[in-house]
This record gives sequence, structure tokens and C-alpha cells, in this order.
Amino acid sequence: MDDPAVPRQAAAVEVPAPRTGRVLAGEFEQDSAYRVRRSRGTEDWLLLHTVGGGGIVHASDGTALVTAPGDAVLLRPGALHDYGTDPTVGTWHLQYCHVHPPATWLALLDWPEAAPGVGRIRLGAGVAGRVQEHLRSAARATRLAVGRPELFALNGIEAALLWYDTQNPRQRQQQLDDRVLRVLEHLDAHLTEELEVRQLAAVAHLSPSRLSHLFTEQVGTSITRYVQDQRMELAARLLEMTGEPVAEVARRVGYQDALYFSRRFRSRHGASPSAYRAQHR
Repeated sequence: MDDPAVPRQAAAVEVPAPRTGRVLAGEFEQDSAYRVRRSRGTEDWLLLHTVGGGGIVHASDGTALVTAPGDAVLLRPGALHDYGTDPTVGTWHLQYCHVHPPATWLALLDWPEAAPGVGRIRLGAGVAGRVQEHLRSAARATRLAVGRPELFALNGIEAALLWYDTQNPRQRQQQLDDRVLRVLEHLDAHLTEELEVRQLAAVAHLSPSRLSHLFTEQVGTSITRYVQDQRMELAARLLEMTGEPVAEVARRVGYQDALYFSRRFRSRHGASPSAYRAQHR
């Protein structure tokens, strides 16, 4: 929370903006001597997620945002960077990412403004754990020596932003129900399998009709349509990043009939799987 009696931190050290490309992500733990300042900010967006300990983020209007585990701060391009360990805690376990986001992410970056150029979202332990997993996968991806590491990293960051979005009061009138959250996680883990509403209802400990209503209300689409959309998006990524035959891509996203898969894919993406691959590679 904002603290008018901000403890005395280490002196701020002016540092240059990092070389990021499209994305730079990582994780570290710092002691009470840690503090960074970039008076002009950076050209990218900077996400700071507190895993443990605590930090203090200073804004251009003098606001000091004290962070605790589960707190995330998002600095817009050009916003002052002045942040460091909260000395009353002594350590700051921090995940971070600098990113030049695609235009499709802009709604995910519309966070409640805690100070000029600074957004903030606070997460409960369950969602925070999921965010941390995706941010770690993004950081690992930036170190890949094969494939398309930036795309893998961007996928991890986008997934984290989507989880933040479930707790963003600007985007939702209510937070995502934990029972729907369990179903979404089950769908993600079993996307290629036969998925019946009756089985999903057992995961959520709800009746099938109640789950269907609650899922549509909170996610904005039916369970069937959600599964189809997720399969088609996964198929698109596989077509972009692998050379697997279309029939194998179909199998990997849960379709044994490659012709049916191709029809569904064309309906979703406006091109056949082969044409889509040719356009995006």
C-alpha cells in the first residue's frame, strides 16, 4: 500500500536502459542496497512482480508504492524508473520483464493507475503462483539457443498478463470464480483429450448446467467454443514454429480427422493450415 512514511532506501544509481530486443525477462533476489533509477524510463513496458520480500517503486509525482508478495507494478514507456528493496524488509525477490508488446496486448496492459505512468494489480496466492510460472517460462525462453526464443518468451508473458487480467477491476466486474479457474486449468492440461461438460462439472464440483452458465458468464464464451478456440490457437503456433505435417498438428491438438481439423482451422483463421504456415514462416 502507499506509505507516507517511506523508509530511507539506498541512494538511487542512474543506470542505462537495457538492450532488450522485443523482450528481456528474468528473476533475482536483492538485499537492502539495491536501487535503480532511469530518469527517462525506457521505450518498452516494464513489469515488476514481487515474489518475496518487498520493494518500493517511486513515481514522478512523488508517490511511493510499497510492494509485497503478489503485487505487480507495470511501468509505461517513458515513465520514471526508480525502484529498490524496501529496507524494512531487507530483501526483494523480484521477477521482471521488459517488453515491446504487440498491439493485440493493449487491453491486457490497461491496469488501474496507482501513479502517473504506473499501473498496479494485487494477486491472491493462487493466481500469483500461476503468474510466476509463466514469467519463469518466459525468462527460460530468452536463454534458448534453438527455435524462436522471443516468440516463446512472448507467449509466456502473454499468459501471465492474461492471469493478471482475471484480477483487473478495469476489465471485470467480478474476479474469476475459483471453480471456473480449476476448469480452465484442467482444459489447458487436457486440451487434446475428449472433454465432456459432465466430467468438467466434476472437476468444479458443480452440476453441468450450473458450470455451463457460470463459465459462459465469466469467460464470455461457451465451454465448447473455448476449447475449439484454444485448440486452433495452439495449432497456429505449431504451424508457425514447427515443420510437422498438418495431420500431426491436427492430432496434437485433439483432432484425429485431419480434414475436419482443416475445415475448423480455415473457419477460425481464414486460411487452410498449409496456407497459414506459408504466410507466417
